[in-house]
Order: sequence, then C-alpha cells, then structure tokens
Amino acid sequence: MVISHWVIMNSEATARDNTLLQATPLAEPEDLYRSLQCNYLKFFKMDKLCKWAWIGAECLLTNSNNTTGKPDPNKVAIVLGTTHGCIDVDKRYNESLPMASPALFVYTLPNIMLGEICIRQGFKGEQLCTVNEEFDIPGLCFSVQDIMTHNDMDACLCGWVDVTEDRHDVCLFWVTKEKDGLPFTPAIMQQLYQWKDFRQ
Repeated sequence: MVISHWVIMNSEATARDNTLLQATPLAEPEDLYRSLQCNYLKFFKMDKLCKWAWIGAECLLTNSNNTTGKPDPNKVAIVLGTTHGCIDVDKRYNESLPMASPALFVYTLPNIMLGEICIRQGFKGEQLCTVNEEFDIPGLCFSVQDIMTHNDMDACLCGWVDVTEDRHDVCLFWVTKEKDGLPFTPAIMQQLYQWKDFRQ
C-alpha cells in the first residue's frame, strides 16, 4: 500500500502533495471552497467539522483518483479520526433546547463528516470514525491496513480532521494498492503531518 496523494490544512498553510496551495492561514473553509470554485450548495448547511473534512477531501481527490482509472466506489473506504468532534455544534444544539433545531441535530455526531464525503464522492465502502486525544497515526495505519486487507478495499481516504472555534487541523491521505507513491507507514505519515518540517 502507498500514499498516492496527501493534503494538509492548518493555521500555517494549505498544501497538496508537497505543493503549497495557500500560503496564508484560512480562517474559514468557505475561503478555500471559493478558491477551488466548487459548486455544491449543501456545503453551506454543514457544520465546521464537515466543511473542513469535505473541502479537504475535495482538494485531495480532484484529479487524484484517476491514475489507473477511478476505483470501484464499493471498494473505497474512509477512516478518519478527531479529538473535538462536533463539540461546537453540540454546544449550539444544547443552547437551542427546548426548541431543538433539526438543522443542528443532523451534525451532533462526528461520523457525519464521513457521510458528507461519501455522498459527494459516491464512496460506498467501509467507514470508521474514531475519537482520540491526539492524532493516533499508528492506530490509523493499522485500521486502514486491516480494512483494505480483510475487507477487499482498493483505496482508502484516511486521516485526521479536528476543528474548534478558532482552529482547524486537517491531514488526509489517499491510500491505494498502486506501485507509485510514498510507503504507507506511520513514520512517513508523521513526516507528512509535520509538513512545516518536510518542506524543501
């Protein structure tokens, strides 16, 4: 298994495959949405966690999954981790009680970000969302290898999406069984995650 493509978005920069896409920090995901010229009106109804996960996947997968043709959508898995999950919208939902808002309720589970990506990309394979104190790279690597090996997946969108009111930390990998790419190992993933030290 190899990392065919990767994306990182944080308070320092936005980059894809070691190429800087945005030198200045992005405060809002809508900024990148507009710069990528996306056209998906449902985007504006999502909570911030879903928006950052969705726009990260959009950035990662644009022209990424056609090296040998698009994979079977039934054989594409998604494995994402987070720390804060949907805590921001949880607070807003709680404040809306007793007249609870259905629009907020939809986003009170962190795994909804997987669903929003699957709807957009058409993926129908295995899905896993974990909540950890920090980005558990060895655990993520193990889960992806296990799912791709034992559940007959051809590709996996995996990584880390953590969002709070004033901060976003996104690191996504497109993992395939192709020959070309970086080795899919915890050491390489850690190096890419710390992209500020990886830059030339």
